[in-house]
Amino acid sequence: MKTVLITGATGLIGQEIVKVCHDNNCVVHFLTTSKNKLSSQDNYIGFYWNPDEGEIDLSCFQGVDTIINLVGATISKRWTDDYKKEIISSRTDTAKLLYDSIKAHNFPIKHIVSASAIGVYPSSQTNYYEEDFNKTSESFLGHVVEKWEQAVDQFSSLGISVSKIRIGLVLSEKGGALPEIVKPMRFGAGAAFGDGEQWQSWIHIDDLARLFFYVANHRLEGVYNGVAPNPVSNSELTKTAARVLNTPLILPNIPKFAMKLALGEMHILLFESQRVSSQKTEDAGFNYLFHHLEPALENLLG
Repeated sequence: MKTVLITGATGLIGQEIVKVCHDNNCVVHFLTTSKNKLSSQDNYIGFYWNPDEGEIDLSCFQGVDTIINLVGATISKRWTDDYKKEIISSRTDTAKLLYDSIKAHNFPIKHIVSASAIGVYPSSQTNYYEEDFNKTSESFLGHVVEKWEQAVDQFSSLGISVSKIRIGLVLSEKGGALPEIVKPMRFGAGAAFGDGEQWQSWIHIDDLARLFFYVANHRLEGVYNGVAPNPVSNSELTKTAARVLNTPLILPNIPKFAMKLALGEMHILLFESQRVSSQKTEDAGFNYLFHHLEPALENLLG
C-alpha cells in the first residue's frame, strides 16, 4: 500500500490516520468538498468532489489501490427530520459516487476500509457484542449504520475487499465527546447520566488511527469493532475523568428527561448501552497502546 485515498481526511479521526500513513511512508490522496482545503504536497494531495452533484476529480484514483472511507455528517447535532436525512445521505451518496466512479472506469482498487459505528448494536446492559451479532438496533443510529454498511458492502460486487470498523466512543483532546464531558468538571459541575450503568465502549484516538492503518495494510476483510479491550460504565467514565482532572463530583446524576428536553432524540447518544468486544481485533494481531481508561485519559488530559 503505497498510495491511499481517504475520504473525511480533514476530520478529527482522518487527520490522525493521515499522520499514521505518513509515518509509514504512505502517500495520501484525499477528497474534499472545500476547494480551499486542497493541498498538493508530495505526500498529501487533495482532490475536489461534490457528492450532491455527482462530481468527483477522477485523478484521485491514480496509483491508488486502497480507500479509507470516513466521510459522514456529524451525529452530534440536533436531529431534525432534515438533518437525519443528511446524516444518512452523507454516508450513502458518497459511497455510491465512489462505487460508480470505480465501476465506470475500472480503477484497480483492491480494498476499501470504511468507518461504521457500534450504534448498530441494540442498547443492552447485559449483552457483550461481537462482530457476528446479527440483530440491528431499532434506534435511528441502528438505521444509519445499516444503510451505511449496505452502501459499503456493494464494493464487493466489483471484486474489492471490504472492511468495516465499528467505532465506539472516540477519546481525543482535540474534539468529539471528551472535551464536552470534561468541560463541566473543570467548573465542579460534572455528573453521570441517568443511572450511570450504561456501558461506554471507548477507544483512544491514537489506537483508532493505528487500527484503520493496520486493517488496510494487512488487507484484513470483514467487520472489526473499533473499541478498547476494557469498556466501562458511564459512571466509571465520569469518576475516572474527574480523578484524572483532580476535581470533585458533587452533583447528582443528570436524569434522562432533562437531557431529552435539552437535546431531543439525540439524547440517546448519552444513554445507549453497548458493551462491545475487541477480541476479534486483538486476534487479528492488533496491539492496543491503551487497554484501560485511566492511562488513556491521563495521556489525553494530563
